[in-house]
Order: sequence, then structure tokens, then C-alpha cells
Amino acid sequence: VRDPWRVRAFRISVIAVAVVIVIRLFVLQILDHGFYEALASGQHEIFQELFPERGSVYVQDFKTEELVAAATNQQLGFVYADPRRVEDPYDTAVQMSIILGYDPEPKVITHELIEIKEEVNNDEEVEEEDEGPSEFSILLERLSKEDDPYEPIARQVSDEQLAQIDTAELPGIYYVREQARIYPEQELGGHVFGFVGSDEEGNMSGRYGVEGYFDDILAGVVGYLKSERDIAGRLIAVGERSIEPAVDGADIVLTLDRTIQYMACSKLAETVLRHGADGGSVVIIDPSDGAVMAMCSYPDYNPIAYNEVEDINIYNNPAIFAAYEPGSVFKPITMAAALDTEAVTPGTTYEDTGAVEIAGYTIMNSDEEAHGVQNMTYVLEESLNTGVIFAMQETSAEVFRNYVEDFGFGEISGVELDTEVAGNISSLYEKSEIYPATASFGQGILTTPLQMANAFAAIANGGTLYRPYIVKEIQHADGTVETTVPEQLQQVVTEKTAQFLSAMLVSVVEHGHGGRAGGDGYYVAGKTGTAQVAKTDGLGYDPDMTIGSFAGFAPSNDPRFAMIVRIDRPRTVQWAESTAAPLFGELAAFLLQYLEVPPERAVD
Repeated sequence: VRDPWRVRAFRISVIAVAVVIVIRLFVLQILDHGFYEALASGQHEIFQELFPERGSVYVQDFKTEELVAAATNQQLGFVYADPRRVEDPYDTAVQMSIILGYDPEPKVITHELIEIKEEVNNDEEVEEEDEGPSEFSILLERLSKEDDPYEPIARQVSDEQLAQIDTAELPGIYYVREQARIYPEQELGGHVFGFVGSDEEGNMSGRYGVEGYFDDILAGVVGYLKSERDIAGRLIAVGERSIEPAVDGADIVLTLDRTIQYMACSKLAETVLRHGADGGSVVIIDPSDGAVMAMCSYPDYNPIAYNEVEDINIYNNPAIFAAYEPGSVFKPITMAAALDTEAVTPGTTYEDTGAVEIAGYTIMNSDEEAHGVQNMTYVLEESLNTGVIFAMQETSAEVFRNYVEDFGFGEISGVELDTEVAGNISSLYEKSEIYPATASFGQGILTTPLQMANAFAAIANGGTLYRPYIVKEIQHADGTVETTVPEQLQQVVTEKTAQFLSAMLVSVVEHGHGGRAGGDGYYVAGKTGTAQVAKTDGLGYDPDMTIGSFAGFAPSNDPRFAMIVRIDRPRTVQWAESTAAPLFGELAAFLLQYLEVPPERAVD
């Protein structure tokens, strides 16, 4: 007997429903498994990231061995407003401006608030400067948005200012505390330290300097807390629970001395401004191990207000980023190669006719004079281009190039800072004789101030090139400490060569162009360099622009520091002996006294 059609229809319906259910289960359990698992987790589990505290950056005080925080964290206030609850936007803006230290408008100073309000209500036009809206007007505009539930007012507000806000009891003004990155020693410069900034998605990270180079180490490791909860959102006591604690970032102790860094930065700024220069740099190194005692450049920026700079290029540290043609300050490197290969001695003579013809080019001395028969010491004293070309030719171009590379030029030094560049000595691989000739007196090649300072440190310590370093130790959250071990890269020249060259550089300061870099009671070794600046819009050099440098060390018999001073495009004078050399002398005199170095000779 056949089944009635109703029974067959019922069976088909059951089968169809079963198929739909199977397909739906397949989609839920297989295809969309991850989505629904996450949805269930969100309803029944708590997952919270645990953020570590960023490590601090310290400088030291050589005298007391005290560590001073140059970059650290502090709980500061974030002030915001609910304009819907602000009763009097103008009065509130006035009081908040006073508390936050905004530059008040002239009419606010009189405190005649009633008259001012009437003027505002009458829509009287007020003349404003072309600098854009003031902080007060911006604040008033934000507080006047009657239907706006939230307006940010100020970040990194101090405890003292928060107390004033509490006392004022302003309706609609609130604040919360948040961790902020602060730089207490702002007078020490920002290029070395860098800053902590946020990207477009709000993620915070270290940028430039130490903050950028050691971002991962300073940031630490994020942890998490995971636990189950019931339908009401309460923790389930017997539920699964796991926690991975956050690991705080490591603290970094720099080799910089706080006092030396402050003096270098302040005196550099004074010199740049005095001569109307575009900028400048100072690098001071301990020649015994390569530790950077000070590194400063001007113009600088405030790491706290990093977002207020007009040109982001200011973030780059000129001491390691702004490679330049060093000029005559490079001549001791050429002479070191010639002395070390015994191609010349300090007393070797040549006849200076005032000019040299090479590959169709005429190279003259900077004074355009012929000095007759002179020795190599006099070549450095009077900074004769023809003399160092003679020394280079006696050495050979290939050997000269090898020494230039051995001194660390043409490659990054490896100092622990972001944005270091290698410079450029590629011209020394060209076949034409003109390239090593111009390089012998520091033109046609690019170096950084740090490279020059480190090369002079090698001459100072007897010929050993160290890798420069700026981090003394890294103190991890678990108590372990990584201490930097000075790294000897190579013996660039013999100790005998270094002694000869040191004596010649002392003679430069005593009898040559470096007289204003000398120190009373000490023998200072050094060399000036006034380099031409290549044109930006064509071939050749700008006749009106120079970069002045002075590099040297002291005291000559047992150097405690090697230093370079660089002044970019001074407007008042052209020559380094009037810009860089005096600053070197001023800083050298301070260093010798600060480091308590006994005088080598009678003090005048």
C-alpha cells in the first residue's frame, strides 16, 4: 500500500529541515568557529592587557657618581571639559588660562571681566596678530560648545596646577591622571635623548636618539590578565584564570656627564648666536675607552614639546647625521698616514710654490701665498694644502685611502643612537689623482663630527681606535645589569707616530692658527679647519659660506678628552680660528679644571 501524499510530504519536510540544520551546524562549528568563539569569550571572559612602565634614561655626575634622570615617567594630569556643564565659558576660560600659564590677552590682565563680557556679547571686533588664534581663544571656543559632551583641554598638567583646579571648583572641568614621559633636564639637549611619540593609530614608541635606538628595551613587555565571568559580568571564583605579568622596561645609564653636557650645550648655543651661524655641534670623547662625555648640537628641540617643531629634520642629531666636508681639520689624518708609513717625518721638507697642478686642476694654499722650503710641522701650523698633498703623494693614494678607512671614516661608528650616517669617502676609489689630493685637506669627502672626534681620540691615546659608545650600562627589571665593555677596533697608527703627531699638533696651537684654542698651564694639541660648503643649486662651492671646525685633545702628554667643535655657516667671520677655536679653548679650560688635571707648566 502506498503512503498517503501527506506522509511523503512530511518525510520530505523532515529531511529538508535536517539538511538545513546540518548545513547550519557546519557553518557555525566549522566555517564561523573562530568568530563565535571570540564572541563567547567576550561574553564570558575578561582579557586585559597589562602595560609595563617604560624605563628611564640617566646621565651621571662624575664628581658624586649620582645618577640624574634625563628621561623618566611621571603621573600627570589630563584636563578635559564637559561644555554642557560649564556655566560661564568666558569666566572659566579666564581662570583656566591663569592656572595653565597661557599668555593672557591684554584685557584679561585688568580683571575687568564684566566689561570684557559685555564687549564680547556686543560682538565687538578685536584686532588679533597674524600668529593665529591664541591659546585663550582656542580654550574659550572649546568651552562654548554647548552640546559637546567632551573637549580635551591640556595634558601633562602638574600636581600644583591640578590643586589650583580643585580649589577653583569650576563646573564642567575634570581631570584624570595618566603616565607621561618627561625630560627633567631640558637644558641638556634633545638630540641625544630623542622622544616618545604616537603614530596615527595612537601607538606610543620611542623616536630618535636613545629613545628610538633602545625602544624595545625601554618599553618592556606587555602582559595580560585572562579570567572567566558570569552573565552579570562578575568573576567566577572557580573559573579558569591566567595572568602573565608585564615586564617593566630597563633603565639606561649614559656615559654623558651632566655638568659637561650642560656646559657644552650652553656655550655652543652662545657661540652660534654670537656669530649668526646656522648651527653647530660639540662632541667630547674619553680617548682612553671611547666613552662619549658630551654630545650637543644647536639648534635643538624640547623632547616634551617635540610636536611643536617647525621642521621635522631638527629631530636628526647633527653630530652623527649631518655629514660635511671637514676641511683642514682632516689634515692630521693625512699626516698620520704619511708618518706611520715613514713616507715623511716631522722634519721632512718640500718647496712650497703656493700651488700644485694635478689632473688639469690648480690647487692653492688658503692664503694664496708661496712659503718656500718648509717642513711637515710647519705645514700643519700654517695649514698648507700643498704640504699635505705632498705628504699624501709620498704615501701613495691607495695607502692613504686605507688609513682613512682604518680611522673609521666611510662607515657608521656604531654609537647607540638613531639616525647615524656613514659619511662618504667614495671619491677615494676614483682613478683621477685629483680626488685623493683634495681629500688630503678634507674636501670632496664627507665625515660626521663624531667620526672626527673619534679619530683624534685615537691619535690622543697612542693610536688605538675605539668604538665610541654612549651607554654605560643597562639595568634590567629583574636586577641584572649589562655593562658596556670598551671595544678596541684596531691599532690605526703606532704609538711613535701618535707621539710625533701629537707634538706637531701642539705646535699648531702654540705657533699656528690654533692659538685661541690653547689652555693656560697646559699643552693642547689640535687643528683648525675652515671648509668650503658645496652649492645646493649647482657645481662648485659657495664663496660666502664656510663651516669652521676645531678638533684636538688635552693635556697632550696624558689626554683626558678629545673634542671637536663645529660651527655651521657663521655670518660674522669666516675662519675657524675665530669661531670654533675660541669655543674649543673655553670648553677645554673648563674640562681641565673640572677633571682636576694638574697644570703641565707655569700658569700665566
